[in-house]
Amino acid sequence: MFDTICAISTALGVGAISIVRVSGPDSIKIVNGIFRGKDLTKVDSHTINYGYIIDDNEVIDEVLVSVMKAPKTYTKEDLIEINCHGGIATTNKILELLLTKGIRLAEPGEFTKRAFLNGRIDLVSAESVGDLINSETDKSRKLSLNGVTGNITKLINDIRKKLLNISANIEVNIDYPEYEDAIILTNNIIKPMIIDIKKDLDKLLKESENGKLIKNGIDVAIIGKPNVGKSSLLNTLLNEEKAIVTNVAGTTRDIVEGRISLDGILLNLIDTAGIRETEDIVEKIGVNKSKEIIDKSDLIILVLNYNENLTKEELDLISALQDKKCIVYINKNDLKKNIEDEKIICKNIVYGNTKDNKNINQLKETIVNMFNLEQLETANMNYLSNSRQISLVKKSIEALNNCLTQIENDIEIDLLAIDIKECYDLLGEIIGNTYKDELLDEIFANFCLGK
Repeated sequence: MFDTICAISTALGVGAISIVRVSGPDSIKIVNGIFRGKDLTKVDSHTINYGYIIDDNEVIDEVLVSVMKAPKTYTKEDLIEINCHGGIATTNKILELLLTKGIRLAEPGEFTKRAFLNGRIDLVSAESVGDLINSETDKSRKLSLNGVTGNITKLINDIRKKLLNISANIEVNIDYPEYEDAIILTNNIIKPMIIDIKKDLDKLLKESENGKLIKNGIDVAIIGKPNVGKSSLLNTLLNEEKAIVTNVAGTTRDIVEGRISLDGILLNLIDTAGIRETEDIVEKIGVNKSKEIIDKSDLIILVLNYNENLTKEELDLISALQDKKCIVYINKNDLKKNIEDEKIICKNIVYGNTKDNKNINQLKETIVNMFNLEQLETANMNYLSNSRQISLVKKSIEALNNCLTQIENDIEIDLLAIDIKECYDLLGEIIGNTYKDELLDEIFANFCLGK
């Protein structure tokens, strides 16, 4: 935290402009030593300065240097951004020159890590910065932006203030019983307060399912016996020839994946190997992988043939999918009907064929309706979206449930304070009021260099 770091903040490659970022106590002095132009140590903060980067009187590049002085910077440290011409050789040369002057190469996400440690942003905002960079849809961008701008933090802090007020009143009642202005708390008074807070957390947890949906998308496994048209369905949905399609059963032996956006939500489509009994070792591995994917997927599309009787394996699959989100897509409905569709126990059945893309839109609409994609709020997406945050909310709810149980058992209010404080501290971990160094290392290791 006391040294000066640098990194390339733009994607390395051919482009109009590259940015090399420098942060730390010696950033202005060191960059000034390789800059020909105005004296950067004397220019005003938040100015852009024209000149050249030089090395022993050799001009490396014509640049614009942004000077931002602490504390009003991204890291709350002195910060320099060198805007040079894009290109691998030029950008790397400037970075190499900075490293020879005693600046250290930044670790992944270290600029954002410093912003957090220096108190400019909280942990939710820091995590949301990474999510914003990796956003692939407009909805995921808006979701991440709510974290960056502090909307989620405000929501968490509002709940913590309620808990803090209860704790403070309990402490006053215990330590200063003679203080007449304090509300005398009893279990009957505390109970509705805790119930209201728990409702806030239950709502936050329920809506976090939308957050995970927006951030990660929906994992969709396309399953069925060999040669029913799984790969053709994948290709149709993707509108490209992603998977090999033949009339030979067992062509797909491994997992084939593709992604599309549906109502602003990513569908992670997985074409699996046909599920059947086989002696082929390679195909058998593919079948086992298919079964594993079924367990992990958010949605199963079971493909059946309109012109064939249901097999025992297919009936077993239909039965096994009763407790999962499932759509049965009955393919090849342009052929003579032989399927006994009355045996299909599933409320979401779509008839069509991949030959002329008939009813593909109906399949998409069924997915939209199943996940209420049209109803996902985009204007006020104050959702949690990662497992760490959601896990802490669940633990917070457990603490409140324990508190309510204690109230039902008419426990003394000073003992209730333990569960209330635990809930308060757990919510504090979400925004980074308390943290472990290992957690920070894990979070920022997933960031790109220069951010």
